[in-house]
Amino acid sequence: MARKLTPAERLASAEKDLLLEEIADQSSWDQELVEQAVFHFGQRHDEWSCNDLRDVLPELGHGFLGAAINSLRTGGVIEHTNRTVPSTQASTHGHRIGVWRLSVKGHLIAVQRAARNEQKRAA
Repeated sequence: MARKLTPAERLASAEKDLLLEEIADQSSWDQELVEQAVFHFGQRHDEWSCNDLRDVLPELGHGFLGAAINSLRTGGVIEHTNRTVPSTQASTHGHRIGVWRLSVKGHLIAVQRAARNEQKRAA
């Protein structure tokens, strides 16, 4: 039985420019920052793909994008729309990538955060 790849190995295979050592040297803070950026983007857009996110993330964030999407999907915060679009990243030669949206859980988290922020401002 084949072993499951670690997030670092998945990122390394998806991002040929990054070496495993470079990914392992990055902190979990970097991935969490990209997850926050994806969640924030999802609050402002009905649907999106990694094409859209690569345009707004700094270069450092590109290596964590796949892991962040997977983490948010696994956590139920985002969901696949059952649609794909061709990747605009030159190295992928136009392979298909998923289109995503916030899930009901993701929208609930956004509402709860907005309420907490409003309470803080009122205090």
